[in-house]
Amino acid sequence: METTVSFLHYYQDAKAKGKREYNKLKAQGLSGHLSSLDGLIRDVDIVGNVSLGTFEIPLSKVVGTYYNARRMLFSKSFYPMGAEQSEFSQKWTEVCRAHVTEGLRDPIKVYEYLNYFYVMEGNKRVSVLKYFDATAIPAEITRIIPKYDENDEDIVNYYAFLAFYDQTKLNTIWLSKHYRYERLLNYLEDYHPEGVAEEERFKHFNKYVYQPFRTLFKESGGDALKMTTGDAFLLYAKLYKITDAIDESQLKALLPSLLIELTNYGTNEELEILTDADDINRTNLLGSISALFAPKSLKVGFVYARDTEKSGWTYSHDLGRKHVDFKFNGQIETGIIDQVPEDDSAYEVIKQFAEEGEYDVIFTTSEVFRRATVRCAIELPKIRFFNCSGNRPYVHMANYFGRTYEPRFLTGVIAGAMTKTGIIGYTATNPNPEVYSAINAFTLGAQMVNPKAKVLVAYTGEWNNPMKSTNISECLIKRGADIISNKNLIVPRDVTWDYGVYAMLCDIDEVTKKPKHYLAAPIWNWGIFYEKIISGLLNGSYQRMIATSSQTQRVINFWWGIDLGVVDLYMADELIPSGTVKLVKHLRQMMVTDQFHPFTGPVMNQNGECVIETDQLPSPEEIMSMDWFVEGVEIVE
Repeated sequence: METTVSFLHYYQDAKAKGKREYNKLKAQGLSGHLSSLDGLIRDVDIVGNVSLGTFEIPLSKVVGTYYNARRMLFSKSFYPMGAEQSEFSQKWTEVCRAHVTEGLRDPIKVYEYLNYFYVMEGNKRVSVLKYFDATAIPAEITRIIPKYDENDEDIVNYYAFLAFYDQTKLNTIWLSKHYRYERLLNYLEDYHPEGVAEEERFKHFNKYVYQPFRTLFKESGGDALKMTTGDAFLLYAKLYKITDAIDESQLKALLPSLLIELTNYGTNEELEILTDADDINRTNLLGSISALFAPKSLKVGFVYARDTEKSGWTYSHDLGRKHVDFKFNGQIETGIIDQVPEDDSAYEVIKQFAEEGEYDVIFTTSEVFRRATVRCAIELPKIRFFNCSGNRPYVHMANYFGRTYEPRFLTGVIAGAMTKTGIIGYTATNPNPEVYSAINAFTLGAQMVNPKAKVLVAYTGEWNNPMKSTNISECLIKRGADIISNKNLIVPRDVTWDYGVYAMLCDIDEVTKKPKHYLAAPIWNWGIFYEKIISGLLNGSYQRMIATSSQTQRVINFWWGIDLGVVDLYMADELIPSGTVKLVKHLRQMMVTDQFHPFTGPVMNQNGECVIETDQLPSPEEIMSMDWFVEGVEIVE
């Protein structure tokens, strides 16, 4: 058996590593020693200590010691720094001998603060195990809880972690944003593995799902990403849901593509919102190379949730498909699939359609297919996928949508000019940024001509239910609304044949309390969208646009508006006062020439707070993430 003296070379090597680390950090103007908890919490208001018991903790989470005096004995990564002939070095070497010959079994004592661990007893054991690249150690844990401070993001996030821990007793999952804990809990609501007791399901999840994911994620290079393993798992769960046990072979196959997505997940640094179609034609250094690989022809698939007879939304997209069929006659071939389920089974249907049809490009024309589309895009990287929604795109899947708030503003002007009661009804699907911006623009338009106008908003909870939408409109009429903006009114086809209109502004008959005239509607010209994107694919300019280097791609969101004719306004001129028609046409032209913006400040929210300052404009990102209502909006339950 080796003597303690013969283990001294381990100490010498560990100290040399510590010295190098110390010097490197000092050269950067940073502290080269451990953090100490008593220094960190000296000025923090602590509300309590909680004993958690003894558990195995990851050594990567052990970042410091409790006492300030002890921090000087170690480098930042717990390498020893004491003199070789000191009592400290002898004790460290003895711990090293015990680890090599017997193994370290006794738990250390630590304090947990903001989900990191600081050693109260056992600093040398931690130091030795970190030197030998151990991954975990048993520890008796005492949690230190700071006072809640809504202005401190770290503490807000920590309290979200505590709430998550209270429900799951999982101490191993850390997410970088407080709202992500609630999302993960929502995913876990359906996690009930067969044969596992309810009180054991979270332990089962940790052992058979999260920890295998963590291992494979790190083996694939996940540590190089600026995110926690929990953040990475959340995206995986969003796309693939949580099964009883993770399929490791499937995950290994997915991880290379998933890591590309994770590089941009949770940050807007690489996201680009393109508001000008000319962006497709702008070149970069890879332009000449990309053009060489531009396809001579394309097979383009369109995915519809409903058919053209029952859905104005589907009808408008199919008008766009027919437009590009005619425009690119001989260069493209198009195909459709309709009646695609609006649930989890959409993934299999879309994937089968894409593979069997051997398509080069797939457009999924509804936000309900967003998750299914990105799954297909990750698994079928040779096909370009586009999803029609205003949400965040992915590297493998671009988004395309219109600036719907622009025509909504104009319909609001008409509603404000024609209301007699000053009360306007507005039915919407569910609260999301596109709905918020549309309602706000509509209300601002109404208030431009009628400052006292009030907009009553009711949600249907569904994106395409004409009967429910009509019933809600009747409730709004009973509340005094004499103008209604309704997403799914059942309208005669002769009104909508040219446009595929799916939302109408109506006045209400004073006697029957029913819609009397169809006054106006936002309309879509999807053919313009499809023409510009397909043209860019055929001539190679789209490929040039997305390729920022040989290994990365831009994350693209196409967001075009009235200036390009992608969205526009249908008006029944003969039913609207001529002065109002002139005003609306003038405002529309000012939008086209970029002389007017519906959200030009000052804009006040429902609480009377100024959210957009005078003469200021919100950025595209701010509009696409809008989560507040302007003054004059009232939500009707």
